[in-house]
Amino acid sequence: MTGTGQEASIRAAGVVVFDSPGEATERRFLAVHRPHRHDWSLPKGKVDPGETTPCTAVRECDEETGYRVALGARLPSTHYVSGDMNKSVDYWVGHVREDEGFAPDEEVDEIRWVPVPEASAFLTYSDDAAIVRLAAGAPTTTPLIILRHAKAMKRSDFDGGDDADRPLSGRGRGEAKTLVDILDAYGIERVHSSPSKRCISTVSRFAKTIDAEIHHEPALSESGHESDPDATAARVRELLDSPAPTVLCTHRPVLPTVIDSLARSLGLAVTAIHDDPNWDSRLAPGAMIVVHREWTDAGPRAIAVEQHQLPR
Repeated sequence: MTGTGQEASIRAAGVVVFDSPGEATERRFLAVHRPHRHDWSLPKGKVDPGETTPCTAVRECDEETGYRVALGARLPSTHYVSGDMNKSVDYWVGHVREDEGFAPDEEVDEIRWVPVPEASAFLTYSDDAAIVRLAAGAPTTTPLIILRHAKAMKRSDFDGGDDADRPLSGRGRGEAKTLVDILDAYGIERVHSSPSKRCISTVSRFAKTIDAEIHHEPALSESGHESDPDATAARVRELLDSPAPTVLCTHRPVLPTVIDSLARSLGLAVTAIHDDPNWDSRLAPGAMIVVHREWTDAGPRAIAVEQHQLPR
């Protein structure tokens, strides 16, 4: 939206990064000092044109602190007025993957690890302190991403004999490139895909960047699902039970079975799933549902769910 006054809005994203797991009272979070604002806050920044908010959160943390993170559970967004603009900031828990070294500049001149109990006294903004306290109490999670393949060539334009060989369109190949950074933002380690060409092509570029094998999943293909939807549901349950950060790439007609199987396995009421737009199976090409799973004695439990569409 554009305009004047408070009709205009700014989108931003950030992370709450901790130095270790454990009890909230024993953990420290990462804070940044911005000299131009004379404040202590959390790593965050504005969304660049064509960028998704998960990528913004990871990029801003890297640029401001030198820490490369993987995103954990989604946290509530904050909303406030900045100047004459409405501003919203999406937050995630961040897990440190690599320390590339802090380099002070005009945006951030100091970073500091702060004990969680000192958040309210140390941080300039009460909303930031509230997010830290909430994040400190969140359990450790791993993501399971349900991904619809990128834009494929139209069926009417494809003259091949087997629809499984239908490739991505030019737009779809561009979407597959965009997905590399989004999947990496969540620290995905395992790649499972329908063996159809349009699905494999959607995740192959990402798989190469992390040197991962693509596990072919016939049960996630359109033909496999059509012939035996129960086998599709069973395979989803098996993959849900693996704690590794995982992406499953499949097709639009298969998604309702995938979502229903996840809901039942996670002990969620199907009616609740239908009322939550984050679980909506009508994904656009290249869109995804991210399920953050906690591991309990009874098995996986959904702590947070989010859905992301590719920028258009």
